[in-house]
Amino acid sequence: KMTAGKVLRWLVIIFLVVGRSCFSALANPVQTYGGEFDLRIPADPNRSSGAMYDAVIEIPDHFSVYDLDVGISLTHDSVFDLQIFLVSPAGTRVCLNMYDLDDYFEGEDYVDTIFDDESEIPIDQAEPQFTGRFRPKDSLAAFDGQDAYGLWRLQIYDTYYADTGRLDGFEIMVTILEPATAILLIVGVGLAT
Repeated sequence: KMTAGKVLRWLVIIFLVVGRSCFSALANPVQTYGGEFDLRIPADPNRSSGAMYDAVIEIPDHFSVYDLDVGISLTHDSVFDLQIFLVSPAGTRVCLNMYDLDDYFEGEDYVDTIFDDESEIPIDQAEPQFTGRFRPKDSLAAFDGQDAYGLWRLQIYDTYYADTGRLDGFEIMVTILEPATAILLIVGVGLAT
């Protein structure tokens, strides 16, 4: 004979098992901001080492970041030279990629490259031309919970002389936690405790 406590426990287990697979089905929306850019790397045409002008994306809406991915496309003769950072409106700075002399390699370009914490391939273990999804050097989870509103900056530094490049595209893909999903997560956690 099932007691009310056992029934409740089974309902919680079913809820959590089904809920995990349904959270994605609840379609937490992904908002994409950005587009095409045409920025020289580095900015100064008389130098082949230095900073690019920041690529800036303005997010006009207030919402909390649940997950964030970054897409870039750029041409450069030697992507080994590049240090790439994303800075949030709150001032949090995350390194997407950079190399040290011990990891030297030759190769060009980032083509439709997406930095995604959930990727199985770390960017520093991949080889250029970088195309596809890669886990960034630092975690983008540093932005989770921040207000997305404001100016997001992509900063690129060319650390060595003799070659240059150009940023062609930059976008931010922000997943927003829907209120229904948040309620289910809270209720599920509350019932399980």
